[in-house]
Amino acid sequence: MTSGVWVAARALWRLARTVAHVLHGAAIVWLRWPSLDEAGRRARIAWWAAKVLRLLGLRLQADGQFRAGATMLLANHVSWLDIMAVHAVCPRARFVAKADVRHWPLVGWLSASVGTLFIERERKRDALRVVHQIAQALGAGDMVGVFPEGTTGDGLALLPFHGNLLQAAISTDVPVQGVALRYSQPGLSPSTAALWVGDTTLLASLWAVACASELTVHLVVLPPHGTAHADRRALAHHMRDQIEAALRPQGRSPLHSP
Repeated sequence: MTSGVWVAARALWRLARTVAHVLHGAAIVWLRWPSLDEAGRRARIAWWAAKVLRLLGLRLQADGQFRAGATMLLANHVSWLDIMAVHAVCPRARFVAKADVRHWPLVGWLSASVGTLFIERERKRDALRVVHQIAQALGAGDMVGVFPEGTTGDGLALLPFHGNLLQAAISTDVPVQGVALRYSQPGLSPSTAALWVGDTTLLASLWAVACASELTVHLVVLPPHGTAHADRRALAHHMRDQIEAALRPQGRSPLHSP
């Protein structure tokens, strides 16, 4: 068997097992979700997300500690795998996702079931609605994750951070916490296999990930930062600088919150 055929066969096996796992997750949500308490739901979210990564051949390396209590997470955005990586170690996080995801077959329903908030980024007025929803969630003690770049990047340089959604953390005086995400393969950092940019379809991205060898997702959790009396644009700029520093070679040592 040639190397190309072997890679394709392995990718098909990975995808087949992943599809079965997604269907298993859907069955859990459909049949058991209403009867599970919060701890039970979080345990299953962490198990499901970690297994998705494992079935697709990814290794997860996580450093740092997520803050307890109400927190807004700010993460750089590289791939649809980003949320899986965070949920594998912090299943209580609720994410803000683009409204299109809500209409994806099965995935949209699963996302809504675990508390995802959806935003129409092209409509400025919708940001106000989502800021209000995030503020309500933070006020209830939730952890809400956002991707302030507003879209996925190329893994090489961060895009500008938008500060609109950070107003929810400032208004509720809830700390923000940065999360730096990077994908690598031996001799290739960052790896391009996990990228989901431009016109790349979800299916094409899935295939690239399934074909990759020794793909690792590195997740670094940064110390929390207070928001009292903060300016949202200045706060967004500061958090971008923190995450950018964590993505540099000298910024990859474990970081722990107090």
